[in-house]
Amino acid sequence: MTKEEHRAAVIADSIAHQRHVAQTARAEMDAAQQQANDYGPNKDRYDSFRTKIMRSRDMFAKQYSNALESIVHLQELQNSKPQSMVDYGSIVVTDKQRMFVSVGMGKFTSGGEVYFGISANVPVFQVIKGRREGDTFSFNGVKQTIVEVF
Repeated sequence: MTKEEHRAAVIADSIAHQRHVAQTARAEMDAAQQQANDYGPNKDRYDSFRTKIMRSRDMFAKQYSNALESIVHLQELQNSKPQSMVDYGSIVVTDKQRMFVSVGMGKFTSGGEVYFGISANVPVFQVIKGRREGDTFSFNGVKQTIVEVF
């Protein structure tokens, strides 16, 4: 598999992961709204149960919105080319882990391998930004060597 194909597969799998996150958040948001509808109007001015339900709905709505925004950012990366140094949109393979610098999405799987979707705002990115294959770095006391960047 070429670097372009590998990169395309990782991006496609990360989009699928974010779509799953969005679907889950949407289902939970709808369930909370349905629970609020079933409960009925406020029983009194200090109805804490209904307030709790509505806060839950709002939290899932925010997660849903963030997931949709992340999907847009990931789709924009589909047209970018592999890179030779670590930057936004890079896939970084070290001797210890695999990272996809895009949006903070945590752990996901692509091609049977575990990747960590990290944001360009996290401290580890600030340490590896601009580095190339063969470079070593230390983060949180763990020394790693960059095996591949694309």
